[in-house]
Amino acid sequence: MMRPSMKHRRRAGGGRSWARGSSASPSWFLLFAFLCCALFAAVAFSTFRIFGVSFRPVLMLPTWQNSAINAMATDHPFFTFAATKNRSDNPPSVRIEEVISFPDQVLLFLQFPGSLPRSDLACLYYPPSNPTTTISSSSSSSSSSPVAQFHLPATIPSPLPSFVRCPLAPRGFFVSLSPDLPLFQPRPWDHLVYAAILDPHDNSSIVFAKGFNLRPARLADPSRYECVYGWNFAKPNYFMTSPVLTAAQEIIRCPTPHSILLRLRSHAVLNPPLVSVKTKGRGAVTLPSVAHHEILSPSRRQGRHTMCVCTMVRNQARFLPEWIIYHSRLGVERWFIYDNDSDDDTEQVLESMDASSDYNVTRHLWPWVKTQEAGFAHCALRARGHCRWVGFIDVDEFLYLPTNVTLHDVLRNYSRKPRIGELRIACHSFGPSGRRTVPSEGVMAGYTCRLSAPERHKSIVRPEVLNPSLINVVHHFHLKDGMRYVNMEKGLIVINHYKYQVWQVFKEKFYRRVATYVVDWQIEENVGSKDRAPGLGTKAVEPSDWPSRFCEVHDTGLKDWVSVAFANPRTGLLPWQKGEEFDLIHHFDT
Repeated sequence: MMRPSMKHRRRAGGGRSWARGSSASPSWFLLFAFLCCALFAAVAFSTFRIFGVSFRPVLMLPTWQNSAINAMATDHPFFTFAATKNRSDNPPSVRIEEVISFPDQVLLFLQFPGSLPRSDLACLYYPPSNPTTTISSSSSSSSSSPVAQFHLPATIPSPLPSFVRCPLAPRGFFVSLSPDLPLFQPRPWDHLVYAAILDPHDNSSIVFAKGFNLRPARLADPSRYECVYGWNFAKPNYFMTSPVLTAAQEIIRCPTPHSILLRLRSHAVLNPPLVSVKTKGRGAVTLPSVAHHEILSPSRRQGRHTMCVCTMVRNQARFLPEWIIYHSRLGVERWFIYDNDSDDDTEQVLESMDASSDYNVTRHLWPWVKTQEAGFAHCALRARGHCRWVGFIDVDEFLYLPTNVTLHDVLRNYSRKPRIGELRIACHSFGPSGRRTVPSEGVMAGYTCRLSAPERHKSIVRPEVLNPSLINVVHHFHLKDGMRYVNMEKGLIVINHYKYQVWQVFKEKFYRRVATYVVDWQIEENVGSKDRAPGLGTKAVEPSDWPSRFCEVHDTGLKDWVSVAFANPRTGLLPWQKGEEFDLIHHFDT
């Protein structure tokens, strides 16, 4: 960093040497030493370890380019790669940052993905017997490069994210996208920092991490961990650290170093730093990371929606129109849909809904396995600046108000009570109701028999009053000190949970269900969980009496209301059954 300045001084000093034995005056040495100390102090202030959980960094608009950060960035191997390619006037369009192996696929996380082709992108697989594990970026000799044993087409999700999907690699194989790019052996999905958010309220970093096995619904000791920021975590001299303020479940909050804030808020974000979490003490471990900060917009006090909904889906496209149309009528104004790696035209259905002026639907790609609580915390942060109240319900759950009181009446009433931060609503679980095939009229009109006692509850929260740890369990959150929740009266509002539908639908929940704590229901783990159907265990085999199960109370209340409020008076059809706006629904019924 000092070489350009020193060279300039040599020129200005008429070629005087700074070597030992020089005739330079002592004043020049003193001035040089002073400038070095000042520069060292500035860099050290930007990169020191921050102590004290009460620290709240204050953002200042950058008026200069942070030289320490730039030095860290340009030392990264990618810049050497880029410089080499630029000499041949062939700059690289993409860099693979990391490759993560999931139970059913591999994700390749990329830098500069905007220039990727939309087709003909191939996943290359190299056997572990290859003599090298990386390809030299400057090598032009094909004889020195490993040869891919086979290749398969890659999938680029839409909207264009920071990753592409590849079929699952054989055990031990290396993966790449081009013979000119390095090879990567996929890392496991359950030992990883996978997302990060910069919270504008206090400029803290909220980091989402797998691998520490923190207890559900319990705060962990934050002094055991620290956040790290940089481009190469294998080199301690090239990353910064900050202490952990809170640690719970998969969510860790840290104050963001000032230098990182300056870089994130400046225009120099082509190569943003990664953020990770590191254990402290003997045998310290830094988790691999694919997480760059997502920067949230500050909360608005005016123009916020009264009611929004967050949900996570996997292959639930055929149920989305009914769920969105119905809740729009109730007063929901915006939907945050976290797509947990669907492959059933969820994207097209949501685009058709969002194209209508009546629905404000946002789809967020969320490929992470077993991360519903983390996804809801992530969504609560994103929704906080746009929504006064946010409901956390699934696509097979429908709010139902049996009286003439509206949802906005309920929310308006509790908005006047500043100490109320969460409304907890009981769930009635509906069964197959004697059906053996999917009801064409939809779930609300198709299933009318349920268990008598409620199972669990779901919540509507005020996102600005959530506990900083963002702990949430089974769709309810921990609140800030002094805030409290209210259990809603079942005669005022309940949730109809169409949990046990016809076998054709229910059996899909046996495999990589987002709401359970196992990747595959056939695994002998948490067999007694309420996320599993009672009596089924790990066998996805239809019981002979399945259509008649879970039927203790005949309840047609919501069906009757839907028939009056939504049915076409001429045809008797409900809007999610037929209509030009939702032609895709026919695709799922055939």
